[in-house]
Amino acid sequence: MREFNLELNVNDYAEGSVIIKMGKTHVLCVASIEEKVPRWMANSGKGWVSAEYNMLPRANRQRKPRDISKGKQDGRSIEIQRLIGRSLRAVVDMEALGERMLWIDCDVLQADGGTRCASITGGAVAMAMAFNKLKAQGLITKNPMKEHIAAISVVKKGSDFIVDPDYEQDSSSDVDMNIVMTEGGNFVEIQGTAEGDVFSREDNDQILNLATDSIKQLIQLQKDALNE
Repeated sequence: MREFNLELNVNDYAEGSVIIKMGKTHVLCVASIEEKVPRWMANSGKGWVSAEYNMLPRANRQRKPRDISKGKQDGRSIEIQRLIGRSLRAVVDMEALGERMLWIDCDVLQADGGTRCASITGGAVAMAMAFNKLKAQGLITKNPMKEHIAAISVVKKGSDFIVDPDYEQDSSSDVDMNIVMTEGGNFVEIQGTAEGDVFSREDNDQILNLATDSIKQLIQLQKDALNE
């Protein structure tokens, strides 16, 4: 993997906040707790987790206009924030959360490939911080986070397999896969695409093995950062 770093408590107001750096990809992940749930969940006794994803105008090599200037959110951002939300929900006990809403806002400060994976990995840390704060305040008796979760990208380029590729490696790859996995080794999502050439079952297994080893490392780094 590229150089990895987690900087916690970067926002004084949020229940949880972190800047995650994976190479030149830097994402600000902020967790916010609201003492309410969507109307369709009212009186259910359960909470909900949702995410929003945004790329700042100059996060890329060329300026990208803000969505508000177009009057609507682009399809890529919608797809990524849905992925972040369902990934994080996979490891949350909604009953233990109670009728509360947890928002994870992921803002890409600088992009060089793997922004969705960084958002999930950093978002999980911000979420853990928010839950720890709720428990410390006595607002919940049980930590709703059942286990950690992280995500990584793996590509195949020719005969080479690259873990956590940068934009140039990703954009020129033959096979591109994003893998989201829990601490217990279960998969939440596997997004795999043959970009330049088809891939074999053996290629698929090799990618998943590399992703599994890398996600185990990421989860340990998450735990180390939280324990500090």
